[in-house]
Amino acid sequence: MARATTTKTTAKTAPAAKKEPKQKDEFAVILSGGKQYVVSVGDIVDVELLPKEYKEGDVVEFDTVLLVDNGADATIGTPYIDGAKVKAIYQGEKKGKKLQIVRYMAKSNRDRKIGHRQHYSRVKIESLV
Repeated sequence: MARATTTKTTAKTAPAAKKEPKQKDEFAVILSGGKQYVVSVGDIVDVELLPKEYKEGDVVEFDTVLLVDNGADATIGTPYIDGAKVKAIYQGEKKGKKLQIVRYMAKSNRDRKIGHRQHYSRVKIESLV
């Protein structure tokens, strides 16, 4: 019997373009708890633990704004921007991931296992003033 043979041709395609991360038109960089956060209106951000005086639904103002960009031009502070504020609504506390720390001492067959779980405050950004 005769065998049917087929030949396959593969067309070369251009490599897929890398997706650019979407950057919102208006954003700010704030400083809270020794860390910097890039925020825009509507974002939900977990910042370092805020004082216990805040209750759910309270307005939190971050006045240590390092940079504000509205899409057309950017304002950079030296080190902070005078009069700039970011208003957010406090949504409560949240725990971070559990970290497992294991210390082992060789030759003595001794080990110690400890854990840590960081507490964060969750805020929703309402406005960039």
